[in-house]
Amino acid sequence: MDYRSYLSDESKNRQPSPIRALAPFVARKGMISLGAGNPNPDTFPYESMQLTLKTGQVIQVDAEHFKKCLSYDLTSGFSPLNQWLKGLQQVEHKPKVEFGLTIGVGSQDLITKALQMFINPGTPILVENPTYTGVLSFLKSQPCQLVGVSTDASGLMPDELQRILQEWPIHEKPRPRILYVIPSGQNPSGVSASFERKQEIYSICQKYGILILEDDPYYYLQFRKDRIPSYLSIDVDGRVLRFDSLSKILSSGLRIGFATGPQVLIDQINIHSQSTNLQPSGISQLAAYELLEKWGYDGFDAHVRKVSSFYEDKAKAFIELLERHMKGYAEWDIPDSGMFVWMKLLGGITDSKEVIMTKATARNVVAVPGEAFLPNGGMTPYVRLSFSNVSYEEADEALRRLAIVIQEEAALNGVTIENH
Repeated sequence: MDYRSYLSDESKNRQPSPIRALAPFVARKGMISLGAGNPNPDTFPYESMQLTLKTGQVIQVDAEHFKKCLSYDLTSGFSPLNQWLKGLQQVEHKPKVEFGLTIGVGSQDLITKALQMFINPGTPILVENPTYTGVLSFLKSQPCQLVGVSTDASGLMPDELQRILQEWPIHEKPRPRILYVIPSGQNPSGVSASFERKQEIYSICQKYGILILEDDPYYYLQFRKDRIPSYLSIDVDGRVLRFDSLSKILSSGLRIGFATGPQVLIDQINIHSQSTNLQPSGISQLAAYELLEKWGYDGFDAHVRKVSSFYEDKAKAFIELLERHMKGYAEWDIPDSGMFVWMKLLGGITDSKEVIMTKATARNVVAVPGEAFLPNGGMTPYVRLSFSNVSYEEADEALRRLAIVIQEEAALNGVTIENH
C-alpha cells in the first residue's frame, strides 16, 4: 500500500531526531559513544528494584535491565518488552501481514499521534457515534471534519458506513480514508462488534481504500470464553493500525500502551515521539516486562481471564440493580465486555446534561452526560454509567438516587412514570 498518500503534510515533514538515530549504533557491542549527551548512571541514586505481587511472590529485577531502564532508551520502547509484546500479538492475533510495534505512554498517546499523522486541514475522519470522549476532545482541536457513523447494540453499522461512503460528494471533497473504531466493550456503549460485522466493515474499507485505527483497550475484558477476533487478525492488506493498553489489565498508573501495524506507520509515530516525549518510562516498562516474562503467554492469558471474569461479575450485579431501580425510568443495552453501560433516560428527557450535571450531582451521584461522546455535539437523553470501581452497596444507592432524579424530572415534563 502507498501509505505516504495517507500522511498529512506535517507528518511527511517530520524528520528523525539526529541524536535518536544514533541509538542502534550505540547499542552495538564494543561501540564507544561520544554522541548523545546521556547523564552518567553512576550519578543516579537507585541501586536495585524488586516487585512484590499480591500473591506474595517477589520478583528481583534483573540488575542489567534495571541499569539500562534508568537511562534513555529506544523510542519504540525497552527492547525485551517490545519483543515480548510482538510475541503476544503473534500468539493472540496471528497477523497475516508483516507488522511493527511501538510502545507509548498509554495507548491514547499513540492514538493521538496516529490521528495527527493523517490530518490535513479539512480531512474527514470516520468515527463511531457515540465514541470515546478522550479521542473526541483531541479531534475537535484538530482541523478535521468528524463524520459520525451510527451504531447499535452490535457496534458500528456496516450499512450506515456503506451509505455514507457511497453518497459522499466526491466532486466537492475527497472521501474519508481513516476509520477510528473501538470494537470491544466500546466506550461508552459497552458493546462489541461481532466477527461477522468486522468482516463486513473490513470489506467496505477495502473497497474504499480506508485505513482502520483499531482502539481496543477492552479486548481482554470480553465476557466470553472465546474472544472475538480482532481487525488485526483478519487484515490481509496492511490497512489496520491496532492500539492495545496495559492500563485495564496490569495498572493504569504504568501508562503503557502499544501500537501494532505497518512498519511505515509505526516509524512515523516514532518520529513524532522523538520530537515530543522521546520514549515511554523505562521503569514502568521494566516493571511490566519482569512480570510478563515471569508469567509467559499462558500466565498472561490466565490473568486476563481472571480480570474479565471480575468485570463480568460486576456487570451482572450492576444490571440486576438497574432492573431493580431504573426499569421504566431508562433503557439500556447489556454490556458484553468492559466496564460501561450506555443508558437512555425516559420521562420526556431529551437532554441528559442538565439532569446529570446539576440535579444528579446535587444528590451526590456522578455520571457522564451522553453529549460528551457525540462527534458533532447536540442534545441527547443518553448517559454513560461505569460499574468498574463501585461496590454493590454504592451502586445500589447511586441508582436509587438517580431514579428519584429522573422521576422528578419526568414530573416537571408532565410525564408520570413508575418503576415496574
